[in-house]
Amino acid sequence: MSKPSPVGSVMIKAARDAGRQLARDFGEVENLQVSRKGPADFVSNADHRAEEIIYNALSKARPGYGFLMEERGEVPGTDKSNRFIVDPLDGTLNFLHGQPHYAVSIGLEREGELFCGVVYDVAKNEIFWAEKGRGAWLDQRKLIVAARRKLSESVIATGTPYHGKAEAAHEAFWGELAAMTPVTAGIRRYGSAALDLAYVAAGRFDGFWERGLRAWDIAAGIVLVREAGGFVDEIDGGNVLRTGNIVAGNEPLHPQLIDRLRKSKAFRQAGNAE
Repeated sequence: MSKPSPVGSVMIKAARDAGRQLARDFGEVENLQVSRKGPADFVSNADHRAEEIIYNALSKARPGYGFLMEERGEVPGTDKSNRFIVDPLDGTLNFLHGQPHYAVSIGLEREGELFCGVVYDVAKNEIFWAEKGRGAWLDQRKLIVAARRKLSESVIATGTPYHGKAEAAHEAFWGELAAMTPVTAGIRRYGSAALDLAYVAAGRFDGFWERGLRAWDIAAGIVLVREAGGFVDEIDGGNVLRTGNIVAGNEPLHPQLIDRLRKSKAFRQAGNAE
């Protein structure tokens, strides 16, 4: 059994504290005041309350660290080596529709590399955490990615472009879905990228891909997958935190997923169908 470092413990506590507030708000979801900040991109009082809890807790514990947060944006710190990357409520649309599948996601970037990640599945009261060199854990149980070697036996998670995204993004997704569906045991879309990645780390999903995510959606989950023995890359070979085009899986499945996705893109650009 491994124990988190002091900063990991602080992140876990902050995630739990924010999660308790979200659970209370979830119980009164119909009474929440909700505003729209973009097509199908909702923000509620719950997001802000949870983010405030996390920001205050982490700022007090590590006063020099910077932040990248979904609602506050970039908050520079005096310590240029460390930055928290925070999504206070990943799965907002699920939350606002009374669907109990949402999470708090907190990542720590150190010297430009992802170092620590915490994903809290609030409804199931499951804390996923990982630190570089310490492995990935679900509470006190060590995690390892699934051992399946064939896509035909695998369940792969993904996310769909939301309403308001460019038509090209939707066309790209349908092309990739068409490439993946015939060769996998199943495709799942649950609506929380942070939990999708945590579930890959736990072996509940065999792989995951999605385009156009933000750093706070995936930072913590990337650490979880890698520390559980899995692989994470940018679909087209770029910087995954910058583009948000992510693919994750175990050692045998990961290159197969990349190959299918890249072939799909090539065929779309050529105007052909596979």
